[in-house]
Amino acid sequence: MSGNGTGDGRGNGGEQARDDDLSQRLKRLETQIERKRPSAPSGSAPRSGSSTGPSPLGQAMRLSTEFIAGVLAGGILGWMADHFLGTKPWGLIVLLMLGFLTGVYNVMRVSGALPKAPTQERDRKRS
Repeated sequence: MSGNGTGDGRGNGGEQARDDDLSQRLKRLETQIERKRPSAPSGSAPRSGSSTGPSPLGQAMRLSTEFIAGVLAGGILGWMADHFLGTKPWGLIVLLMLGFLTGVYNVMRVSGALPKAPTQERDRKRS
């Protein structure tokens, strides 16, 4: 027995005092942090990285869908007009161009590049 084992009962008082001091300092630090942290609303906390609007990927998918839908609708209507009216290829050309313009208009409308059209409610509020 060399006397430097942990079971001899010596030296525990100093370690216990350091542990108690460390615990007290940790508690003081926690209370100071809690005082300086802004209080969160009582409701559920929002996830980090979340926003109120759609995600950029969702916005890109919607814009591309709006554009493609306009071009496809114009192309299909042009093909049908050519088929039933016998105006090949002019119905397809004209309505495909109109579909392209409609797609561009829809993309600008959805992205917010165009001002909102006045509604009857807004007109009443201004009066």
